[in-house]
Amino acid sequence: MTLTVVPVVSLTMLWGFAMVSVTGDLRALIRVQGVYEAFGTPIDTAVGQIQIERRLAAAYLGTPQGEDRGPLAALMRQQRETDRAVTAMREAIGDPEGRADLTGRQRQSVDAMAAGVDGMERLREGVLARKITWGAAITAYTAIVEPAFDVQSTLTALQAGRLAREGQVVIELVRVREFVSREDAFVAGARAAGKLTDGQYDTLTATVEDRRVFHRTYVPDLPDDSRRLFTDFERGAEYRALTAGEDALLRAGADGAGQAMAGDSWRSTTDRAVKRYMLLCTEAALNAADRGRDFAYREMLKAGGVGIAGLVAVGLSVWFSAVSGRRISRRLEELRDAADVLATHRLPDVMRRLAAGEEVDPAAAAPPLDFGDEGREADEIAQVGRALNKARLAAVEAAVKQATLRRGIFAVLLTIARRNQTLVHQQSKLVDTLERRTIDPDALEDLFRIDHLTTRMRRHAEGLIILSGAAPGRRRREPVPVVDVVAAAAGEIEDYRRVVVPPMPDVGVAAAAVADVVHLVAELVENAAAFSPPHTQVTMRTAEVSGGFVLEIDDRGTGMDAAGLERAHTVLARPDDFDPAEDGRLGLYVVGRLAERHGIRVTLTGSPYGGTTAVVMLPAAVLAPAGAPAPAGTGKEATDDG
Repeated sequence: MTLTVVPVVSLTMLWGFAMVSVTGDLRALIRVQGVYEAFGTPIDTAVGQIQIERRLAAAYLGTPQGEDRGPLAALMRQQRETDRAVTAMREAIGDPEGRADLTGRQRQSVDAMAAGVDGMERLREGVLARKITWGAAITAYTAIVEPAFDVQSTLTALQAGRLAREGQVVIELVRVREFVSREDAFVAGARAAGKLTDGQYDTLTATVEDRRVFHRTYVPDLPDDSRRLFTDFERGAEYRALTAGEDALLRAGADGAGQAMAGDSWRSTTDRAVKRYMLLCTEAALNAADRGRDFAYREMLKAGGVGIAGLVAVGLSVWFSAVSGRRISRRLEELRDAADVLATHRLPDVMRRLAAGEEVDPAAAAPPLDFGDEGREADEIAQVGRALNKARLAAVEAAVKQATLRRGIFAVLLTIARRNQTLVHQQSKLVDTLERRTIDPDALEDLFRIDHLTTRMRRHAEGLIILSGAAPGRRRREPVPVVDVVAAAAGEIEDYRRVVVPPMPDVGVAAAAVADVVHLVAELVENAAAFSPPHTQVTMRTAEVSGGFVLEIDDRGTGMDAAGLERAHTVLARPDDFDPAEDGRLGLYVVGRLAERHGIRVTLTGSPYGGTTAVVMLPAAVLAPAGAPAPAGTGKEATDDG
């Protein structure tokens, strides 16, 4: 399912990101008017009051000291009006709910405006104390007003072609109002001082030229409805009076500028012009905002249609992915189940049947699976299914061949072992005959040594017979005391002199199990002797317990680590998994098979001497009352070789 879910989730996330990206700017356009009314209007009002205060400050500073009571009173009244407007502006800028609608760039611009106003108190102190000239005061107030144009620009920024150009044009026309207000401030200072310096006059004329250039340049770029507002203003008496007053200023020069505007006509003309420019720019900005909002609504409708279509496409993709995913998942589950059945049921069943000697037909044991690809071109899953069918058949065929090969190997082992067993039996009889005829002690000792070697050869031959799955030929006709059984086992190893057989309870081993128990104990004792230092003894401990008889065989070697013990117990628990390559554990396989045959439990644990202790638990079924004692010591026993 991951192969289908991940692409669908990715597609859905891409669709959501695209919709948010497309509609983000459109939502901003829709909010333009509300944002401008919440922040632009208070800032614009504050700027208008600061402009008036600038004019009155210039008039106060230009009036000679001692004659400035009237201008000072007017300036103080205006400062109170300015403070009210600035307070309203600060409240709007600091409103957390309103600021949430602003972008980072917009918040930066309104904060810069608030920071600029913070310096106005120090400027007022300098003005009232007459520490600066009226020209410097105009420049300082202008610096406070300047950030407002950046605020207007960011609040009305429309990121959509012509709309963006219209918003910028409106901002430039807002500067025209500032130029008129600046002209008024210079004239007020000149009238109070009676003259202008050459530098002040140059600044005034440059301001007049800027006002006219900006008006001529940007009004034609406005859309029809906003341009019509300005052209109607140009045809009116207010605009003609403004241009006439500006012409008079330009003709009067620096010395006559103050007298040229000595009447109240210039005062009323600039007041009306500033107010009219403010109204025109506000209406043009609102027109731009309306167009931006209408454009945003149209684009939102288009985006909504595209979004719905995209959502339908995503839904279809989800449906198709779910259907395809279920089909692919179902077929993959069939492959998984088929492989699981092969690994956990069919192959083990085939191996069990082969181990039991049954004949197995590979085609019947691994029937091919149908993956629904009949009559059409097979896809990748069907191809994998076909390969799995081939693998199933090949695995079963390999198992059959392997079992056949193992049976052949075991048959060869059994044949060789039987032949060796016959030769060893003949050799044992011959040695017995020679022992009875010999009276020389040295020769008799050599014959005893040969007899011991013969006994060991017989045990190894019987080990091959046991590994091949058959039973040795030795049989007992009556129970044998367990002490004799253990002694006989000790006599079948090379270092039998190192084995200490302790006294044991009067317990016998059933006749049918005597030979196998002797062989089992001999293998364990031989291992103990082989893994113990040559100068040490192999000791034993015995005890009767509930349900049987326990024999413990200790070696004094280096012992086995946890992994070695685990592997050894695995061999003892599953002797049928005999692997001819495990030549180092042949004795354990023999012990495991003999123990499995009679229900004997053999475990390995740490020895108190530092080596390993083999614990043999003979169950009650193997035990019997002891009968007549049998010969022991050299390991020779009465036998019945079948």
